[in-house]
Amino acid sequence: MKIFKTKWFIRYARRERIDDGSLCEAIERAARGIIDADVGGGVIKQRVARIGQGRSSGYRVLVAYRCGDLAVFLYGFAKKERDNIEDDELESMRNVAADLFDSTAECLEKQVREGRLQEVKR
Repeated sequence: MKIFKTKWFIRYARRERIDDGSLCEAIERAARGIIDADVGGGVIKQRVARIGQGRSSGYRVLVAYRCGDLAVFLYGFAKKERDNIEDDELESMRNVAADLFDSTAECLEKQVREGRLQEVKR
């Protein structure tokens, strides 16, 4: 399975000090069928722990997720800062997920070379 993060998410994770290990753990939970919320259109919401705290008080991340194939971290927010995302934002995430799922491996690699995606280190 390939795991990526978008350019926006790279900056967000760096600012919030969310490491790749935490992101991988969220995808491993999803692969075992432990998904916090399936918001439709290939987008799931997973919880990621805040440093020194648990997942429940940490971050919510939206991931374009296709089991066994591709996961792309799209967006994140702290539970204490925001309850949820708006319907129009969610629809945009679903559209991005659909485009990513339609992308070939070569297209994904091109996005990595251009800096629009970054592979998550395991």
